[in-house]
Amino acid sequence: MIKRIFLLVFALGPLLLMAANPGFGTRKYEVTGMVEYNYNKTSRHQANFDIQALMPINQHFEMEAKVQLSTANVYTGALQFRPKFELPAGELFLESNLMYRAIVRNQVADITAAVGVGYRMDYVSVTIGSFSRVIDDWNRSWFSNETYIVEPFNFFYRVEAFCRPQDNNWNLSFMISNIDDYQMERMWQPAFSIGAWYDVTDHWRVCLAAQCKPSGMFHLNATFYSAYLRAGFNYRF
Repeated sequence: MIKRIFLLVFALGPLLLMAANPGFGTRKYEVTGMVEYNYNKTSRHQANFDIQALMPINQHFEMEAKVQLSTANVYTGALQFRPKFELPAGELFLESNLMYRAIVRNQVADITAAVGVGYRMDYVSVTIGSFSRVIDDWNRSWFSNETYIVEPFNFFYRVEAFCRPQDNNWNLSFMISNIDDYQMERMWQPAFSIGAWYDVTDHWRVCLAAQCKPSGMFHLNATFYSAYLRAGFNYRF
């Protein structure tokens, strides 16, 4: 099934969109700060503070670091590596993610490693891949029979569509996915996101976003959704 989806994206994408190479090339160094408001049935009202730094090494490789601090006593750090390859119609890229979440309120550590392949053009970006998780109790005794939880294989996907070319000074995007920047879990129900940006100057960009995604601890038994609102600024050097 995964192989068929992969072949469909690469075979039909250029024919359906009829776009030339947008020449994404090397992006500028960027720092983004966002403030989130979240409401869900588990922890009610909460706020998150996000910081992201994009570090383009050259035309074919970039790195991204992400940190989130939550009033729900959940702290996340992630590092992403992205090799890129320009094609006659769009850009092929590979993603490797390492993520650590300290869930202080439950004394749990969540470590995730992910690998994916993606393809983007002016108006669309598609990524599919797999991730593994290790969940461990902070208070587990190494001398007991207790063990940690391992999820060796989980499938993830991310599909995002844009109203204007991605290098435009303003845009509106729509995304469906089962992961986000700070959470990779077994989300069988999809998460829905809307994003927008506007370039105030050549360096400053205003960013807005809203998201609706499954709620609950590890999404194991949650059939209800939570709502997120994000607002912040992006600075490009």
